[in-house]
Amino acid sequence: MIPPIASQFVAGEGPATALDHARELNDRNVKAILNLLGEHHHDRQPADEDAETYLRLLDDIEGSGVDACISVKPSQIGLDVGPEVFRENVERIVDYAAARDVFVWLDIEDHTPPDATLDAYEELAITHDGGVGVCVQANLKRTERDLERLADVPGKIRLVKGAYDEPESVAIQEKSAVDDAYREYLEYMFEHFDGGIAVGSHDPEMIALAEDLHEEYGTDFEIQMLMGVREDAQFELAEEYEVWQYVPYGDKWLSYFYRRVMERKQNLFFALRAILGR
Repeated sequence: MIPPIASQFVAGEGPATALDHARELNDRNVKAILNLLGEHHHDRQPADEDAETYLRLLDDIEGSGVDACISVKPSQIGLDVGPEVFRENVERIVDYAAARDVFVWLDIEDHTPPDATLDAYEELAITHDGGVGVCVQANLKRTERDLERLADVPGKIRLVKGAYDEPESVAIQEKSAVDDAYREYLEYMFEHFDGGIAVGSHDPEMIALAEDLHEEYGTDFEIQMLMGVREDAQFELAEEYEVWQYVPYGDKWLSYFYRRVMERKQNLFFALRAILGR
C-alpha cells in the first residue's frame, strides 16, 4: 500500500491504477508516459520478466484507449547483464509497441554506458519510422556531440538537466552552468531538429525559452513533467501546448519517492500541499 504522500508521485503498484491516472490526465488534455519502476538488474531472469511486463502493459494501453506511451530504463531490461540481452529485449518491446501504435522512450540513467542506448535508439527509430525516443542530459559534457549525432534521426529527444550525481570528469557541476548548457542545447535543437523535441523541465524559464524558440524557428515541441510536480502548470500549459506527464508505477515505489524528495526538497512541499488540498 502506497502512503498518500508518496501517491502524489507514484500512480499505484499495478498497471490498472496507472491507466486510471492516465485517463484522468487525458481528461485535462495531458498525455501519459507510463514507467514500470525498477532498474539495474544484474541477472537475466528479472530483466526478461520486466520486459514481459512491458509487453502486457502495451496490451493494456491498446485495450484501454488512453493516450499514453511507455518509458523503459535500459538497465531494467538487461543492459547491466550484457548489451546483447538489452538489445534482444528492447527490440521485442519496440516491435510489440509499433504493432499497437504506442511510442517507446528509452531513458538514460547516468553517464555509463550511454552508447549502447544511443546505438539502439538510432537504429530502432530509423526502422520504426520515428516511433522511439531517447533522453539526453544537459549536465553531461558529451551531450553536444550526442545531439549533433542524433539531429537527423527520425525519433524524439527528451532534453533534461540531469538529476544524477555524476563525477566532475564527465559532468558539469555548477547549477548555473547546467542551466546555461540547457539553454544552448535547446536552441541548437530548435534550430537543427525537424521536430521531435521534448522539453523535460519544470523550470518556467526553460519552458518560456522553448516557447520563444518555437515562435522563432517554427519547430514543433512537447513539454514533459513528472507526476506530482507543478501539476497546475501542466494543465495550464496543456491548453496551448502538447504536454506529457511521466507516470511511474510499481512495487519499487519507495526508492523512487526518496529520490524525488532528495533531489528537490520542494517536491515534498508539493506533495503535502496536494494532500491538504491547498
